[in-house]
Amino acid sequence: MLRPKRPIADAKHGGQAQVETGDSPAPDAWTIKRLLEWITGYLTERKVDSPRLSAELVLSHVLAKKRIELYTQFDSVIEKPILDQLHDLIKRAGLHEPVAYLVGKTEFYSLEIAVCPDCLIPRPETELLVQKAIDFLRSRPGTQRVCDLCTGSGCIAVALAANCKTAGIIATDLCDKALAAAARNVDRHGLKDRIKLLSGDLFDPILPQLDEGPFDLIASNPPYVTAAEYERLARNVRDYEPRLALHAGDDGLTFIRRIVEQVDPFLKPDGALMLEIGYTQAPAVTDLIRQTGKFSDVQVEKDFQGHDRVAVARKV
Repeated sequence: MLRPKRPIADAKHGGQAQVETGDSPAPDAWTIKRLLEWITGYLTERKVDSPRLSAELVLSHVLAKKRIELYTQFDSVIEKPILDQLHDLIKRAGLHEPVAYLVGKTEFYSLEIAVCPDCLIPRPETELLVQKAIDFLRSRPGTQRVCDLCTGSGCIAVALAANCKTAGIIATDLCDKALAAAARNVDRHGLKDRIKLLSGDLFDPILPQLDEGPFDLIASNPPYVTAAEYERLARNVRDYEPRLALHAGDDGLTFIRRIVEQVDPFLKPDGALMLEIGYTQAPAVTDLIRQTGKFSDVQVEKDFQGHDRVAVARKV
């Protein structure tokens, strides 16, 4: 078994790894346990968010193991080709490149979701929007028609289809590369017969007569970051995630305003509009929805941190 004697950051350069033999790891061998500890320390020094989790995700990706297997195989010795792969990934992680992009996937609503630098990385906060949408759809009889605007990776559409077996979903996005990631997720979870992906800006690609509208539910996690907030975003978000999926003008309402203005002909009476919003935007979004005169009720749901997160409106 290979026993590299030098730090992983230098393992890619110069010479061959030193080798020892034996039934148990040498004290300085690169075991999974030692790698986890070293990578965690490296990322901690560079102020990377959740350094232990990031270390687990990168290492499990390179080793093609589940995270739990890292702990059940603590003493396994890692050979030089794997160290070489880790070298590049850990260096990029130390520069604050999101780990989800490094490994090409993340978890959302207990589903594995493929991501790429052209689509926003799904957040736990967005799971609240999914849960509210699932609760609404399950309360209604028959087949439900759903529209997911600004779908990105397709995480919302996939989570809804996976949990609501009678829902048919149309998902739109104006970024074709993001839609390619969404298509991989739709295919991965066997949902091609219930999710249709359309390329275009918000409602533009939807033809009501051909696409089986109006909808029972229109859901969206649109861009909602203000110009000032965008400049203050964490480095791993501002420098790596697509600006198009985040920034929404000076007040952060550019896309939300357009959705609210255009939604009426696409939504059934008694249908629901659900929008993820910024934590300071509840009063403005509520006013926008009420001013249309098309909705009987508007509520704002708080996320697990107690922040306003999802606006829910029922159409008259």
